[in-house]
Amino acid sequence: MSAGAPSACAAPQRLKEGGTPRDCCAIVVAGGAGERFGAPEGKQYVELCGLPVACWSLMALDRAPSVARIVVVVAPDRRDVMLDEVLKSISLGTPVSLAEAGETRQDSVWSGLSQVPAGLPLVAVHDAARPLIQPEVIEGCVARVRADRELAGAICATPSTDTLKLVEGEQVIATPDRSYYWAAQTPQVFWARRLRAAHAAARRDNYLGTDDASLVERCGGRVACFSSPRENIKVTVPEDYVIARALLERRLMCEGCGMDDRQGEGV
Repeated sequence: MSAGAPSACAAPQRLKEGGTPRDCCAIVVAGGAGERFGAPEGKQYVELCGLPVACWSLMALDRAPSVARIVVVVAPDRRDVMLDEVLKSISLGTPVSLAEAGETRQDSVWSGLSQVPAGLPLVAVHDAARPLIQPEVIEGCVARVRADRELAGAICATPSTDTLKLVEGEQVIATPDRSYYWAAQTPQVFWARRLRAAHAAARRDNYLGTDDASLVERCGGRVACFSSPRENIKVTVPEDYVIARALLERRLMCEGCGMDDRQGEGV
């Protein structure tokens, strides 16, 4: 077990609610095959600091006061693994249901939407392979949407710090102003009716987007960016796993010792 790893059955502590409405359903997309990662069982089931990768996202969502229900979208042949190796490893206070993953991620989200209770107006779509998400960030993104009914949604994202190049073949065509570019993350939070409509339109038109926000934007919906920490990385290849493990171990050590995780500040 890695340094700072939790016990065999982790029970996350929910953030103080402070009157926050429980009006959001989280859809956790956990149906990927993990081909680029090189894990036949799927990267979401690989052990990370003592628990499967997917556990960390589920615990963060469970701690977020706005989240009233969690829908986990899982491949049919991994349903038992999700139940026995992931959900039984953690103790969640939020009700959880499973939906069947589709051929594409977009199909999987559509499947998850079918399980969203009618009484919950907001949906947060999150990748199980982003284990470093924190409940405070989830709450901030949800609150951004809730505060502006003119928005169709908001996405966690981080401003680009790299110089970007527009390339054709191997030749640089242009160097765009990076201040306009943000790297999209998850969760991506939307009014449920707007997300359902956008997915329905994409299915009707046989359109495949790169994320849920692109489908909503295609239908004319306004989507805002909510600034999220760069450490909210997606574990896609083995190098990502090494970084995620180091960041998570550091977080667990700091939280476990009651340390303030600010460096170089005066008392």
